[in-house]
Amino acid sequence: MSRFQKSRIGNTELAIDALGFGCASLGNLYHAVSDEDATDILTTAWSNGFRYFDTAPHYGQGLSERRVGDALRSSSRKDYILSTKVGRLLRPAGYATERHGFLSPMPFDIEYDYSYDGVMRSFEDSLQRLGLDRIDILFMHDVGRVTHGDDNDLLFPIAMDGGYRAMNELRQSGRVSAIGLGVNEYEVCEQALKCGDWDCFLLAGRYTLLEQQALDTFLPKCVERNCSIIIGGAYNSGILATGVSGMGPWNYDYGPAPDDVVRKVAAIESHCAEFGIPLAAAALQFPLAHPAVASVIPGIGNVRRIDQTLDLFATEIPDDFWGALLKHELIRGDAPTPLSTDSTSE
Repeated sequence: MSRFQKSRIGNTELAIDALGFGCASLGNLYHAVSDEDATDILTTAWSNGFRYFDTAPHYGQGLSERRVGDALRSSSRKDYILSTKVGRLLRPAGYATERHGFLSPMPFDIEYDYSYDGVMRSFEDSLQRLGLDRIDILFMHDVGRVTHGDDNDLLFPIAMDGGYRAMNELRQSGRVSAIGLGVNEYEVCEQALKCGDWDCFLLAGRYTLLEQQALDTFLPKCVERNCSIIIGGAYNSGILATGVSGMGPWNYDYGPAPDDVVRKVAAIESHCAEFGIPLAAAALQFPLAHPAVASVIPGIGNVRRIDQTLDLFATEIPDDFWGALLKHELIRGDAPTPLSTDSTSE
């Protein structure tokens, strides 16, 4: 049984945990994880109450989906919520030591396809790799300029026409319960709101302790449309987990952290030290204060990180800490915090 508070996804009947499990690391992201260790990680996560798992064909070119499916089939586990993604088809390509950051032995490479047929093919392929008979949430993966640059001018209309039509059919037929986008930019989600009826968005790295620009227009529109947000990348590629008091290197947004980001993290970190709380705890808990945010899904790549993540999630953070960040303009004044959320509920 799940140990976490649940939130309903959009207008659906689906409810997910406030803390989920991001499965990119199980596709050997940046370092190899053995099959045995992957099984141990997922078994330990299950025994500790994790019930929402997010994966994708891209994660290890099918490796993460295979491992997640194997774990969820074992012991007849049924009370899980599973999300995966469409937009990339896997094609035979021979073996390689590394592709797209994944050290995976799977002999495939990716082909972008956001068309109706491509989405339907991707969905069926994922069911086969997972070895499961259902997928609960289906995300359109990495449509947008961050991934495609100017090519997105061609790809986005295809995605919002044929791709959306396929996903909507899968939802209407009951083969999935919710549909959305899984991306690293809120702007494309806001654009997509004009093109279809989406239940949720998986937004990585764009609503965190470091970044709150999504508050300008996007998150208010999600509240208005009752469209839920699942937060990936709450640590902004690691800098909000490690802090900057050590020697580095410090990673932000999949690359070296610029000086202004390092300075801001250092300022936040100093307040964490003052109040005796881990920086990573504040980073993990902050996004959940926004009414549109249903879940946060940190990536977990080893068994030790499971207990660490649970401890961070359960850390009690004083109201005065959030007040200090607001006072020193380290987070936006209109950003909901656990302090403002608790105050409005009284």
